[in-house]
Amino acid sequence: MLELINVSYKTPEGKLIIDNINLKVSERFVAITGPNGSGKSTLAKLIAGIIPASEGKILFNGEDITNMSITERAQKGIGFAFQQPVRFKGLTVLDLISIAAGKRLSQTAACEYLSEVGLCAKEYVNREINSSLSGGELKRIEIAMVNARSTPLTIFDEPEAGIDLWSFNSLIKVFENMYERNKGSIMIISHQERILNIADKIVMLKGGKVDAIGSKDELLPTLLGKGSVSAACYKQGGAE
Repeated sequence: MLELINVSYKTPEGKLIIDNINLKVSERFVAITGPNGSGKSTLAKLIAGIIPASEGKILFNGEDITNMSITERAQKGIGFAFQQPVRFKGLTVLDLISIAAGKRLSQTAACEYLSEVGLCAKEYVNREINSSLSGGELKRIEIAMVNARSTPLTIFDEPEAGIDLWSFNSLIKVFENMYERNKGSIMIISHQERILNIADKIVMLKGGKVDAIGSKDELLPTLLGKGSVSAACYKQGGAE
């Protein structure tokens, strides 16, 4: 479904952040992990079209999307959830979920998405997206929006951030339900053990390069090895 061919990214100042990555994604759940500064979030933004690749090609369902904008890629079926959700003054939660779904949803339909992410739907559906909402509330609303979009490829950048009061089991259940609806791939940028544990494929980045690719059975024992430097980077649950 998604293929990266010799993809690199340099900042305008010339710093190499992503270095010649080759990657194929077609599995149900794919986790991108690695230490801080390894290029995880940059890679996600390259795939979504938020920043352009300096070199290489990005193919989606066999089509070259390398030079497409974020809007064009969204229209092709790539969804993206930011690590820090954006506030939209003047829009209600119902407005946003309807925009994501591509049609005006009833309150009942919107409430189903909100309930799935652990929000009391009646209290939120008509609230404005402004400073009265906490970061954790915004994060859950954004996950509900991405869920409503039903895209063939959905990218989450550290979805666990800011949801420490909401159980990981609930978050993982959202991912599982999303897959059952869409049957597409879900790419998750994370170093939380419970999220890595549901991955069909784990991609380990280090210094902007792919350091290892494998199943959770192949990579988790190494990543979570007792007393290792790697283990300190991985958490069992809750936001950092």
